[in-house]
Amino acid sequence: MTVKLLDRYIIRKFLKTFFFMLGVFCVIAVVFDLVENIGRLITNGAPLWETVKYYAAFCFFFANLLSGFIVFLTIVWFTSRLAQQTEIIAMLSGGMAFRRFLRPYFVAASVLVALSLLLTHCVVPLANQSKLDFEMQWIHVDFHVKDQNLYREVSPGTIAYFRSITYSRKTGYRFQLERWNKGNTRLEQSISAAKGTWMEKDGLWRLVNVHVREFNENGTESFKFVNQLDTLLPMKLDDFAQRAEIVNSMTTSELSSYIEKVKLRGADTSAFELTKHARTSTPFAIFVLTLIGVGIAARKQRGGIGVHLFIAVLVGFTFVFTSRIISVYAATMTIPDFLPVSDGGIQLLASWLPNLLYLCIGFYIYAKAPK
Repeated sequence: MTVKLLDRYIIRKFLKTFFFMLGVFCVIAVVFDLVENIGRLITNGAPLWETVKYYAAFCFFFANLLSGFIVFLTIVWFTSRLAQQTEIIAMLSGGMAFRRFLRPYFVAASVLVALSLLLTHCVVPLANQSKLDFEMQWIHVDFHVKDQNLYREVSPGTIAYFRSITYSRKTGYRFQLERWNKGNTRLEQSISAAKGTWMEKDGLWRLVNVHVREFNENGTESFKFVNQLDTLLPMKLDDFAQRAEIVNSMTTSELSSYIEKVKLRGADTSAFELTKHARTSTPFAIFVLTLIGVGIAARKQRGGIGVHLFIAVLVGFTFVFTSRIISVYAATMTIPDFLPVSDGGIQLLASWLPNLLYLCIGFYIYAKAPK
């Protein structure tokens, strides 16, 4: 495939406009975030250099988050200008097929998809680590766990339960722990407490108002009560509660290992599976949005660039909204036992379904595009 003058012109225009618009969006996002958090940064005494590094990592996160939408706006912007200046009409009238006109767009889109995959799977998680550390230390000092009735299998045959957790106090309430034998056929020990506090420095749990019941093999049992008990348990507070952003600071290989660990604890992994699959499906949305964007903007019409930009914003927001609705539904739905769907299968489908739906729209627009 030879790259001709027209190809170089469109590819250069595509990438140049994309990175310019990306920079503008990042500057705007940094300004808004700084205005929102400037009071906390000053109050908590955040160092200047650490703040600069935080906003550098913030730009990586934000750029990767909106890359598909910005690509769409970029294509509509400069393609619409070509259409309004009748340059596209001249190309097609000269015998160029519309498919040939699309080629440089997809060459440039391929570069951005490859770059986005690298960022999503490797670079952005590393940037998010420093971003999250800064937020935990200087911005969002406290957070709470909304979920209640938290069950975890903290080790084989050992099941722990908290009714609720206040993470800022490192304390869980209405604690219960059951230890079963190797075959999970007999309960060996049951511990209940009014609350349990994680003593991070010592690696111990401090239980208050503790009831301990021991079940012997001969059918007898023993019982004791203590007001306070510092004990070593095979679990940490993070086994029950973590900031959602921590998942975004893991590379894909680390996230896969983390999902397996969470499954062993008996916790739901739907949101984590969605995050993992979205790291691949979201960059490939650039191809879909490229097809739609060129098909919309290549037609000259009354209203010019303004109409095209309005349609672009409308399509872009509906794409994001559709992706979000599907993701929320996939994360909360229960799979019936009779369906032959493996773990993560629904999340894999949910992550790619918006691309498939809008790809159909893209082919329809392509069929109606000027030839």
